[in-house]
Amino acid sequence: MVEKKDKVYISVIGESEAASEIYCLAEEVGKLIAKAGAILVCGGLKGVMEAAAKGAKAEGGLTVGVLPGSNSDEANAYIDIPIVTGMGYARNKIVVKTGQVVIAIGGKYGTLSEIGFALGYGIPVVGLKTWQLINRDGKADQGMVYVRTPEEAVQTAFKLIKKEYTPRTREKGI
Repeated sequence: MVEKKDKVYISVIGESEAASEIYCLAEEVGKLIAKAGAILVCGGLKGVMEAAAKGAKAEGGLTVGVLPGSNSDEANAYIDIPIVTGMGYARNKIVVKTGQVVIAIGGKYGTLSEIGFALGYGIPVVGLKTWQLINRDGKADQGMVYVRTPEEAVQTAFKLIKKEYTPRTREKGI
């Protein structure tokens, strides 16, 4: 039996209206998260959230969507467990706090708020084509780890939470 403490939860954040390149990156990140046996957590809507969940489902992964509204029907088709909050953007804290690490892909102001929450709570953030943070001294903020590929994003996420990245092998027909 796998204990809860042995499970890895990775939050994926990003814009709800994703350009094709960002959508493809998010879908690949979702696939890699599932291949590694981690649980994908996201905001449950469209764009990056849908792409990551779609990728995870393609590899037999488990997906959790923390929804801003009051109806589970808001969740995209790839969400296994919709969490209905009725909290609007305030749900961003829940998305972030549920993951042991956050992978930010693309993003607009909602994503920026999630990055801020994660860094404020001491949750590691991996950035893939997302916001570049500059501190008050005009220097690059060292709070995020920036990567160039989905593979780097997931491998870095596992390193940051100090768990071994080991893609599962799925047998045919399962």
